Amino acid sequence: MELKIHTRKAAIGDIPQLASLMGDLGYPVWKELMEKRLNNIGAHPDYYSLVACLEDKVIGMAGFHTGLLYNTDGIHIRVIAYRGMGAGKKLMQAVENFAEQLGAAGIVLNSGNRTEREDAHQFYISLGYQAKSTGFVKTLH
Repeated sequence: MELKIHTRKAAIGDIPQLASLMGDLGYPVWKELMEKRLNNIGAHPDYYSLVACLEDKVIGMAGFHTGLLYNTDGIHIRVIAYRGMGAGKKLMQAVENFAEQLGAAGIVLNSGNRTEREDAHQFYISLGYQAKSTGFVKTLH
């Protein structure tokens, strides 16, 4: 029997599960801070948060925003947070469908270079993504 996983936009009631999923990604956050972040993100019309659910339980999330690039034409989607928990293919399919509805020319995402991310890298490759760059981060505060 195939599991009935569906995707939808994230809601305020999902905050405890979203906080837990962010912790699974290596970014521990308490519920109150996750609520603040989700409210801030929701105030920006170019940002989107999707969840994957098995029945009523949130088992995955994807956060992304639209933007323009200097090196190519059209809008692009940048996936900025993602955790599949067994629903990865369905979630990324939802992101791609959303991107097509918005008329996006492509999707960009970063994934850490840590050894434990190698399975994620293979997953993205299996979906047709190409490893094209290395990301760098500098914390200012």
